[in-house]
Amino acid sequence: MTRRRTPQDDKRLSYTKDRRNEYGENDKSSRKSIRRAQRHVARANRRRATEALATTRGTADTDQGAQAQERLERRRPRRWDKWPDEPLHVSVAGSLHTRLEREGPRSANAARLARLRARLRHPDRT
Repeated sequence: MTRRRTPQDDKRLSYTKDRRNEYGENDKSSRKSIRRAQRHVARANRRRATEALATTRGTADTDQGAQAQERLERRRPRRWDKWPDEPLHVSVAGSLHTRLEREGPRSANAARLARLRARLRHPDRT
């Protein structure tokens, strides 16, 4: 028989599994901007390859082909990588830490931050 999750278990799982967009732009715009960035990189790499091969037009010459290949490989291709959103507990801890610096160590946020860290440190305790 499987054990049911308690509300405390659900909250702990939420802190570790849920993510928050911390990129700095609207999270909905990622749908368009990720594709756009990938397109720009691929287009730039295709353009470089086309320019390097443009000198080899005409009769087939292995020497010219080797020179064009060497020109193409001289610079590494452009890259663009995605990175994942922040886990919720990192985002919440950052917010609490910022409030703590602003309000001082005797604020209620110090206790909240301590509870958050304890909750994540000891997953078997509630």
